[in-house]
Amino acid sequence: MGTVYISQDDSFVGKTDERLRVSFERKTILDVPLIKVDGVVILGRATVSPAALIELLERKIPLTFLTRTGRYLGSLEPPLTKNIFVRSAQWNAARQERDRAVHVVRGFVRGKLKNYRIALLRAQREGGRADFSGAIEKLNRVIGPIETTVEINSLRGLEGAGSAAYFGVFGQLIRAEGFEFRTRNRRPPLDPVNALLSFGYSLLMHDVQSAVNIVGFDPYLGYLHTERYGRPSLALDLMEEFRPLVVDAMVLATINRKVLSLSDFETEPMSGAVSLTAEGRKIFLRAYEQKKQSEFKHPVLGRKVSYQESFEVQGRLLAKFLMGETELYPPLVLR
Repeated sequence: MGTVYISQDDSFVGKTDERLRVSFERKTILDVPLIKVDGVVILGRATVSPAALIELLERKIPLTFLTRTGRYLGSLEPPLTKNIFVRSAQWNAARQERDRAVHVVRGFVRGKLKNYRIALLRAQREGGRADFSGAIEKLNRVIGPIETTVEINSLRGLEGAGSAAYFGVFGQLIRAEGFEFRTRNRRPPLDPVNALLSFGYSLLMHDVQSAVNIVGFDPYLGYLHTERYGRPSLALDLMEEFRPLVVDAMVLATINRKVLSLSDFETEPMSGAVSLTAEGRKIFLRAYEQKKQSEFKHPVLGRKVSYQESFEVQGRLLAKFLMGETELYPPLVLR
């Protein structure tokens, strides 16, 4: 089952025996064994019973609240794991072992930008009228100096330049009529493509933050993303290499394969914010869950894992490096 997504406003989330039950207007709309649930995400308004809250905490199942448009509001999670050694190593890298912090930031940035480049190279090989050679060359120029850059702020600059090159041609990856992408915008997203990207990134952050907590990290202490009150910076760090692999790929697939159409979106008159309709959200959530469960051969483990499993795998590889058990942190790069 994986993650349970609850998008019906004013629904009631309760517990009956060993099952999670969601009802609306006194009718059951979801009934699932808790043993199959890895996480619960509520989009919009819902009431959660005390019994359900306690059961989720006892089973260490995270509960995340998003707005109807996918903006992250917060999470209810069990206490941090007892592995104080992971958190000690995490803090040491941030405060005393600067070289380790620089190394992992290089990994996050390199992983993200290499996955961007691979996506464009694949699109270039597939043919079509679009020419991605300029953006690919820009990415090559940005990726080149990563390994010799010793300042985290400079690495942030390289990440920004690489992202600009990628999103500068992202619209050319879209083949479905009516969908356009000119520039990345958010808070609020002003077109359907940006609405899907923002929504997908919110879902991804929920999953990566859950993995970070399972491994034993403090999710609020990151390296690439600066510390800010209430922001899970380490989860944002680790999800960078997954953005193109999971969310961007899925967004393009749902658009180009016409899984979603323009009728699945609505615009708020005052702000111009674009979001999915109720039916559109259901379609998108199903596509996201399917993407998470799809498998690939992990380049380090040498065996097949799902993207859902790989969030935790990458977290554990990061922990091993910070604790001095390995010499490198290998970001997930898939060719």
